[in-house]
Order: sequence, then structure tokens, then C-alpha cells
Amino acid sequence: MTLGFQDEVEILTKYLNEASEELEVISILGMPGTGKTTLARKIYRDSRIRYDYLFHTVMTSKWVESLLWVHMSQEHSLKDIHVTILNKLIRQDMSSKTNDELAQMIYQWLEKLKFLLILDEVWTVEAWKEIQSALPKSNRKSKVLIISRHETVAWHASCKTVPHRLRLLTPEESWDLLQLEVFGKSGECPSELEEIGETITKQCGGLRLGIAVVGGILVDKFSTVNDTKNEWEKASDSLKTCINDDPLKRIAKIISLSYGRLPNGLRDCFLHLGMFPEDFEIPVWRLICLWVAEGFIKQKPGKSLEEVAKENLKELTARNLVMVDKRNPEGEVKTCRIHEIIREFCKTEAAYVDENLFREIRKLKEGVVEPHFSEMTKSCRLCIHSCVVGFLCRKPKSSYVRSFCCFSEEVITLPPECISPGSEAFNSLEVFDVYAIKFQRFPRIAQLVHLQYIALRGDSFKLLPKAISNLRNLQTIIIDTWSHMFEIKADISKMAQLRHLKCREAIILKKGIGCTKEVFDKAPKLKTLGISGRLAPLLNTTFLKELRYLKKLKLNNDVFLHIESLPGLPRWDTFPPNLRTLTLSHTFLNWNHMTTLGMLKKPEALKLKDYAFTGDCWDAVGGGFCSLESLYISCMDLQDWTVSDDAFPKLRCLLLKHCKNLKAVPFGLVKTIQTLNVEHGTKSAVASTRKIEHAKQQMQGEDGVEKRWIQACEFASVEVDMWVATITRCSHTEFQTVFNMSKWNMNQNNVASLQEAEFCMVTECDSM
Repeated sequence: MTLGFQDEVEILTKYLNEASEELEVISILGMPGTGKTTLARKIYRDSRIRYDYLFHTVMTSKWVESLLWVHMSQEHSLKDIHVTILNKLIRQDMSSKTNDELAQMIYQWLEKLKFLLILDEVWTVEAWKEIQSALPKSNRKSKVLIISRHETVAWHASCKTVPHRLRLLTPEESWDLLQLEVFGKSGECPSELEEIGETITKQCGGLRLGIAVVGGILVDKFSTVNDTKNEWEKASDSLKTCINDDPLKRIAKIISLSYGRLPNGLRDCFLHLGMFPEDFEIPVWRLICLWVAEGFIKQKPGKSLEEVAKENLKELTARNLVMVDKRNPEGEVKTCRIHEIIREFCKTEAAYVDENLFREIRKLKEGVVEPHFSEMTKSCRLCIHSCVVGFLCRKPKSSYVRSFCCFSEEVITLPPECISPGSEAFNSLEVFDVYAIKFQRFPRIAQLVHLQYIALRGDSFKLLPKAISNLRNLQTIIIDTWSHMFEIKADISKMAQLRHLKCREAIILKKGIGCTKEVFDKAPKLKTLGISGRLAPLLNTTFLKELRYLKKLKLNNDVFLHIESLPGLPRWDTFPPNLRTLTLSHTFLNWNHMTTLGMLKKPEALKLKDYAFTGDCWDAVGGGFCSLESLYISCMDLQDWTVSDDAFPKLRCLLLKHCKNLKAVPFGLVKTIQTLNVEHGTKSAVASTRKIEHAKQQMQGEDGVEKRWIQACEFASVEVDMWVATITRCSHTEFQTVFNMSKWNMNQNNVASLQEAEFCMVTECDSM
């Protein structure tokens, strides 16, 4: 949905880089659905911007970004905004501080930094003035970027600059975007659909969001209905009624059209997304578990409930009702978001379809919340995102609440005097997601016999109480704790419905329960498993191969407890047969044992961390790793790595971190590699990436490496004569913290040939 943004990005980037006499404020002004937030997020994620806003903290010896993104809702709390800004810079509990104290802290921090503060959706002049008072006006190195749909806000905030008004798409750009959404980058619109397609784009009025959602409708019809033109004409007829509407109503009708064509089983999943706060980054793994626990997912033959839920999410993203935010190295969706207008539609439609589908607790005025518990006469779901402490300290109670969720990007510390939003408040709970609330002690939930899902946070949590064994309906347990070990006192073998047990730290099972065949026989459908501890006893076992549903396996040889290297690996045919991702750490294996891993047929991602393997030489010859697409290697003493032409036939992504002895990236990877990341490497390793890139450019039909990062490496110079052509074809080239980079030789011919390069950056190379 970034088509037509390039000129806008360049204009705003130029503004942000211009010198000023004091703190400068720039406004992006535009109607709903024009793409204001999408444009700002594109700038926020632009490496040319990000690397310009870094500072080093003496306390943690880490680089921290002073690029600050803050979303403001209409019902925002000034204290929440202050805490959000400070949490980007420091990590400490600020719940007891007043607004004035927080504002002073912000001023003191930002006064000495070069920062870029992006305020997404400022609704009123008063809201801007409240925040402005905490900003150092004399900091002329810094900028504030405001996003607003209101003229008065934009003009008042950027009083010394003209607001950047985001234009609507032209008819040509609208048609290009619709074709991209329906047919993809390489697809072509059939000639018989062009006229009706151009009519549909005009009906969208140049609104990016509207075109994207309509594209999601049409791509579904194009791929599943024979009479495609007839279906497109029906869509156009439906859109005729909104031609004269204002942008907000027009987009709402387009969303309604898409919603009306959703299968019945998908509608509750879609409307449920309205429970999340505005602009919330939704973790997909939690969303999947929530949908299952809420009963939205129906079983399909041959598929688990989680697989069906993932299919539902995939369909919603294909229809552009949900935006993919981040993906993991395996290409799976990691986090997602929904547009503010789509969220409002979900809330409105949910109230219309079933007023108890979910209700958001909102603070109307001091001491008054909506809805009041006396209004609840049947089961419902409650969500709360702000004023949490004030709400819980009023000791709410209801036997009708089935789900209670608190979603917030900021952690909320719950004082001991507040009522626990568990059995003390809502004794009929089935879903209890309070991951954003930090508890001082484990909440009393053992009496909530209907519970199916819990997500809790507490720094001092050390164990899962024995009484949790009584919760026989529990499907998902998510615990966030900083305790080094989390002991499971509960007898999980009695919890027949348990599907997910996730904890930040290592889990200690009950005495007598360990990694044995008897234990895994009781959990034959495990899909993700992490084992931390003394791994040597596993070498002579074969029961792991019985875990036919296992997709992800993490093995950590806990050297802090048992300093011992593994003599080898189990035979390749004793690994789980359908394993997709394997992670090894602290195993201190000899590189010869990689032959075993190379014989595994299905792993697509392999992560080797913290001396998983040791030794100077790794010869990956004779084939192997037939399905591997992503390889991550960090903290190894490897020096020489060779790869034969028949090894790694599908590898496209290679990440090397802290391999400070590695002489070269193997040239044998040249045929398939698309992404190279080298951090804290050697001069020769970096030079080898140039050779791989140059070779790929010589191969007919190859587009070359798509992205290359060179970070914190030690080499003396870069000779542009040798590889300037590779930069012109590579979409993304970065040098960051290359300490000894002293020169970059250019001549007139090379400068001319760089004119088609998309992006090349050098930062923090002090010797340059």
C-alpha cells in the first residue's frame, strides 16, 4: 500500500534533515484513509532515518534509538503518553510519578539528545500543547512529526512551516494500486476487466485504504469465481451508493462490503480484533490462542484448531482487513495490526450484531466508567486499555464476564491494594489475558474452573501453583517472569486440554517428570518444544521421533549448571520427522556432526547459537540440508567454511553474528542466497560477500542479493572499482559501525554508474 508514496517520503525526509534554529515541528495533514500513518511508518522504518537517531547509554553499554513513535487516541491519558515516551529511552517503574515529574524527566532526557518524536493522530490543539510543554524548544538538532486529520491542529503545531498535506491518489495511481493488490507485482489485468476496474478505482476516490480493501474483495472473486467480470460489476454497483459520501463514510461502506462477503466462521475472528487498542502491535501467536479459546475456530478434517486459525488470519490479510507488521526469519507473520477505521468498524458492528461480543471499559469522567456492571445481564467479554489501576481499585465484580483482557504496549504495575481481576472480581472467567499488568503476587485463579486461557506477568513469579491442576479446561498458559527458573508445581499431566505452556525462562517440571518417553507419550501432539539443561542423556534416546507433530525444537545445553560438551548428536532418523525449525545452543559439538543435521529432510530454519559448534573448519560437502531456507549462526570460533555446489540448494537467508574468526562466506552459496547479514565480522568475510554479489550479477536472470548489511566489521578500505555495479543492482546496502573503514575510492565513471542505486548508507565509520 506504499505505491505513490516515494515523492512524499523524499519531501518529508528532506524536511527532517534540514537545519533549524530551534525544535522544529512538521505536520502531516490528510483525510482518513489517505495513508498518513502508513507514510509516517515508512519514514520511521527507513534506515536512512533510524541510524541518525541513536545514542549510547553508559548504564547499559547499549545503543538505544531516540526515534520515538507515540500513538494518541481520542481518550488518551497524558500520563500514559509521558510514560510511553520515557519507556523508549529508559526502563524503570514510573507508576508512582506525577505528570509534572514525568514531564521534567522527558525534558531532561530530550534536552541532550538528537531525537525525532512522531505523534500519530493528534486530535486537538490542547492535546498537542500538553505534550509540547515537556519538549525542549531550544534543541535545534531535533524534530517532531505530527500526524493529524484536523486543519487547526496541523497549522497550530507547525506554526513556522506549512503542513504537508497528503494528497489523494491520481486515477492512474489508483488503478496501478488496485492491479497490484489483485494481480500482484508480476500479474497483468485481463483486458476485459480494465474498464470496470478503472470504474471501481474512481469510486474509491483516491483513498489508499479503500482501494486496498476493494482489492481484497476482487482478488477473492478473481481466484474463485468463473464469471469474474460479473462479480466485479456487482462490486461496482455496490460502491455507487457511496460516491457522494465523505471519505470516512465511503471507507466504512467499502469495509462493510468486504465484511458482508466474509464466511460466517471468519466474522467473529474479524470483529474480535476490535478489542485491541488503536495501532496495537498484535502478537500473532497470542491471537491464535485467543481465537481458539474464545470458540471462534471450528475443527476441519486433518487440521488442528491453530492451523485453521492461521488460515483465517491469512484470509483476513489477503483481504487487506489486517496488516502484516513483522515476519520471522521463516517468513511467518509474527505481528499484525488493523487500521484505526477498521477497528472502529469492528467495534460498531460488534455492538450491532451482539452487544455482548465484547465491551471496552472506558473512563467517562473521574470515578465513572462505561459500561456499568448493572447493565450486564448475560455473558460478555471485557477489554480495558487505560485507567486500569483506577478501575481495579474500585473492586469491580460480575458473574457475567467470560473474558477479561488488558492489552497495552506499556506494562502496568498493579498495587497490592487493588483487587485481582481474577476470581475476586469475575468468577466465571474463561479467558484471562492480563499480560500487560504486572502482578506483585500470583493471582488467585484456582477457583476459576471454566478457565481456558491465561496470560500473566510478574517479575517475582517462581512457580505455577499446585492448585492450577484443578483447571481441567485450561488450554493455554502464558507466564512472563524474570525468575531464572519457573517451577511447575501443578500436575499438568492431569490437564488433558492443555495445548500451550509458554514461559520466558526455563521451566522445571515436578520431581520425577523430565524428558522421558513416558512424559512425551502423554503429549504426542506437541508442536513446539524447548529443552534446557543437561542434554547428554538425550543422545541415547529415540522417543523424540515419536513426536510426529513437532515443528519447532530448541535444545539448550545449560552450561551454567553443567559445563560439558556433547560428544555427538542422536542419529538423524531419531529426530522428530516433521521438524521445521531447529535451534541449538551451548552444545559445543564438533563441526563433523553437522553431517547429521544435513540429513534431516524437512527443516527450513536452523539456528546455531553460543558455541553450538566449535572448531576451526566446517566442510559442508556432499549435499545435505535439502529444505533449509534460513541459517543463523552466532558466537562461533569457526575460521574456514566451505560449501559444495550441491549443499544448501534452497538457502536464501544467511545471518552471521559475532563470528570474528570466519575468513569468508562460502562462495558455494552464490546460486540461491538472497539476504546476507554480517555483524562483527572480519575484513576477508566482508570481501567475500562482494564476490558473491558480483558473481550473482553475472548469472543470467539473477537479480542479485536483495539486502546486505555490514556491521561492526574491521577492514581498511572499500574499492568501488571492484564492485560498484553490485550496488546499482542491490536494493539495500549498509555499512554501520565499520570502525577501520578509512577510504572509499571513486572515479567519475563509478559515480555516474551509481545513479540507479536505490539505497547505500555509511554510518558511524569514524575513520572515514
